[in-house]
Amino acid sequence: MTGPLPTDDRAPAPPPARRTSPRQIAEGLATFLIAAGFLMLFQPFSLTLYGWSFVTMLAGTALFVVGSKFPG
Repeated sequence: MTGPLPTDDRAPAPPPARRTSPRQIAEGLATFLIAAGFLMLFQPFSLTLYGWSFVTMLAGTALFVVGSKFPG
C-alpha cells in the first residue's frame, strides 16, 4: 500500500565555503621559511645568504612549533 516516494526537484545546496584557519597560514609560512633556509644553505653564490640560512630555518621551525598550536 505504499505509493511512489516523494521526490525533491530542488538543486542540492552548494558546499559551504572553506575558510583558511590561522594554523594553515602559520604552517604554510613556516614550511616556506624552512624550504627557503635550505635553499639558502645549499646555494653556491652568496656568502650572505649562507650566513642567514640557519636563522631562516630556525625562524621557520619556531613558527611551525608555535603555529601548530593555533586553533583550526
